[in-house]
Amino acid sequence: MDIPSIKNEDQYEALREKGYSKEKSARIANTPDSGKKGGKAKPYEQWTKDELYEQAKRVDIKGRSKMDKESLIHALRNG
Repeated sequence: MDIPSIKNEDQYEALREKGYSKEKSARIANTPDSGKKGGKAKPYEQWTKDELYEQAKRVDIKGRSKMDKESLIHALRNG
């Protein structure tokens, strides 16, 4: 896989050191606000399918167009 430019190099390197794959590390490091403390977002089960699809698109989940809501949730959590 060719890795595009990484938006948060420090986070990417930290994830790689923890054993994450290059792909997953890049996805996380390139997600907006990924380094900030969470807790404000509602659980994926409360998102609409369209919202889940857009998030899957942002993090480049392959096959997302054929997924139902449950599959999108699983892919986003286990990407």
